[in-house]
Amino acid sequence: MAKNKKIKILRIINRFNVGGPIHNAVMLSAFMPDEYETLLVGGHPEENEASSIHIAEKYGIKPMLLDDMKRQPNYINDKKALKQLKEIILAFKPDIVHTHASKAGALGRKAAFDCKVPIIVHTFHGHVFHSYFSWWKTKLYQTIEKRLAKKTTGIIAISEIQKNELSLKYKICNPEKIEIIQLGFDLRPFNENKTEHRKKTRASLGLQDAEIAVAIIGRLAPIKNHDMFLACISAVHKKTTKKVVYFIVGGGEDFTSIDEKVSVLKAKGMDIRMTSWIKDIDIFNAGMDVICLTSKNEGTPVSIIEAQAAGIPFVATNVGGIKDIVSENNTGYLIELNDYEAFIEKLLHLIENENKRQEMSQKGWSFVEEKFQYNTLIAKTDSYYKLLLNQKNICV
Repeated sequence: MAKNKKIKILRIINRFNVGGPIHNAVMLSAFMPDEYETLLVGGHPEENEASSIHIAEKYGIKPMLLDDMKRQPNYINDKKALKQLKEIILAFKPDIVHTHASKAGALGRKAAFDCKVPIIVHTFHGHVFHSYFSWWKTKLYQTIEKRLAKKTTGIIAISEIQKNELSLKYKICNPEKIEIIQLGFDLRPFNENKTEHRKKTRASLGLQDAEIAVAIIGRLAPIKNHDMFLACISAVHKKTTKKVVYFIVGGGEDFTSIDEKVSVLKAKGMDIRMTSWIKDIDIFNAGMDVICLTSKNEGTPVSIIEAQAAGIPFVATNVGGIKDIVSENNTGYLIELNDYEAFIEKLLHLIENENKRQEMSQKGWSFVEEKFQYNTLIAKTDSYYKLLLNQKNICV
């Protein structure tokens, strides 16, 4: 390749729904150095998911949408999506195909390998090797990922914990093939105009100054374990004299079942509100007092990074790579999965103790600013790309 020619990157994500992969893909598409040219492609969000196209458009990115890139495995749709990806590769002629998350990783890497793309990179934003499927289906996905790893030039893990799980626990590939690059976001909106945003949010929600607002933010799906959240807040309701309002933010396959359980708790006097997805989550967060997460498995939960950026203390289950993205006991509390008693205790402590909330609030931004601002993501990814390009003798 002639020197000074732009390096072409085809970036493939599962679908344009709200979540960590879209933020990562958009930041990498919008802010990589000028020597790169990026084309971002992915599937449509599902019917019960909020679209994240506005996030791409906010940063001047016009993604290509693939009608047949679906979340669930389907032979006909997957075959069509694979064919379309190959057509895009042959037309765009990328030097690097970089896939994000499982479906994009499977179809994108196969297409890139078949089309002899020089460099194939995959980012694990999480993994499905526990708490998602039956043991036999989990084993199948593990086998598929091992085979795909052999076709991949480099693999990116988003935390040290995740790297160890992929290489040592699940043996997807050798640790030498894995680079750790944490996610990067544009977190500034969460730290700006917080007083103004808090007043705006609480006024729109009809919250009084003395009321404590607690939120859980994320897809309404079994892996997010909203049953634990509902059980814990029900217990807290019996223990506190504070007026607490709970918000369940998000949409998904479990909406109806969660809504039915919420109705039972509301009949007992609890104030619980299901908001569906919220577009301006930075403004919404400013009005909250505590953020919760009760997931059974996570990669890097965006809601907890954003909570810290907004100075909102959290109580979260200690799963996946979450330990690598928080300052435990300084910006919030981590609780072992299914330890309901400890979760209730810490959530109650934050609800009852305004001074503790304020203390933790002061530490959130300073912790995430250096680690999770997108400029760190860009710099590390640029260095990694250049390393792989040099190994392939591609001039940059």
